[in-house]
Amino acid sequence: MTDGAIFLLTDRPDRSAALETILNTVGRCAVVAGEETPPSGAPVAIVSDLTLSRRESVGRLRALMPSGQAARPGPVPVAGQAGRIPVICLMRSTSDGDLRQARDLGATVCLPAYTSPHVVAQVIRDQVAARDETARGVAGQGIVRATEALTGLFAGARVGGVTLGVVEAGLTPILAAVREGGLTRWLDTVWTHDDATYQHCLLVAGVSAQFVNFLRFPEQDRQHFVRAALLHDLGKARIPQAILNKPGRLDADEMAIMRTHPVIGYEILRDSGCDDATLGAVRHHHEMLDGSGYPDGLVGSAIGDTVRLLTICDIYAALTERRSYKEPMPTRDALAVLESMDTKLESGLVRCFGDAMTAVAP
Repeated sequence: MTDGAIFLLTDRPDRSAALETILNTVGRCAVVAGEETPPSGAPVAIVSDLTLSRRESVGRLRALMPSGQAARPGPVPVAGQAGRIPVICLMRSTSDGDLRQARDLGATVCLPAYTSPHVVAQVIRDQVAARDETARGVAGQGIVRATEALTGLFAGARVGGVTLGVVEAGLTPILAAVREGGLTRWLDTVWTHDDATYQHCLLVAGVSAQFVNFLRFPEQDRQHFVRAALLHDLGKARIPQAILNKPGRLDADEMAIMRTHPVIGYEILRDSGCDDATLGAVRHHHEMLDGSGYPDGLVGSAIGDTVRLLTICDIYAALTERRSYKEPMPTRDALAVLESMDTKLESGLVRCFGDAMTAVAP
């Protein structure tokens, strides 16, 4: 990391010692507790372990924020991304209002307060790499365009309506980023996203782009498939944040609520002008060939080609994605899980998918 310190703002220094130790492996960590005067010079990153419901905590974070960073909340234009430093907010609460407040203050990533210090350190490394990548090339630009699309879609879905036009601007950048920069670079950039649902959609979109690039689909079909990947979890916009962000396994009641998201997404999109194949992918991406899936228990030939492809990408992304409470599954192990689902997934497509994921180039 470049010269300068990582500022660790904390209102509980006794509990931040482990985090300070780990951050010192990334760069020089300067702890700023209570009313202490921060070190001179601009920080290269900020980690806020503060209770942001307190006015004095908000003031402390705002005072250290680089000029202009807090003035442009939300998706950041590609040209401006390189000027933003990583600002990681460890959140005691992850309600929509609390997350919005942190982002308005200039946070680039929001993580639950229980997140492992090792994960926080890796996020800082990834954020720096993503910032540099955005300034340099197509992978970062693709992430920004796709995140802008998801932000607009989910915001509209929460209040009742969506505009599909915003999705179209993200399709070509995603395909180009994966084709030219490779899936690994795309995934390394996606890991820095703080919203678990957005992160998952971006992962599925990147994996889907790799798959259809490998299959050499016509450009129109590639865009159609990546569009379905971006939209597939739109129904989660109306699932409570406490369920979406719960660390660990959901209980039976929570799982029942989570399983409503395919139908919710379908109903949101049904009157939007969305094509039938994409609507089917949104509603049926959890269906299985043996009828064990949901919400409609479809069997065999009742499941369309787009759904069959997307379900494989979705499961693979879920197995390999990072979470604060679990390690990502290695590619080889995730592919073995897919191969074991031979009664649920189309075996020939799974084998082809494995070739796509292990290919040196698409």
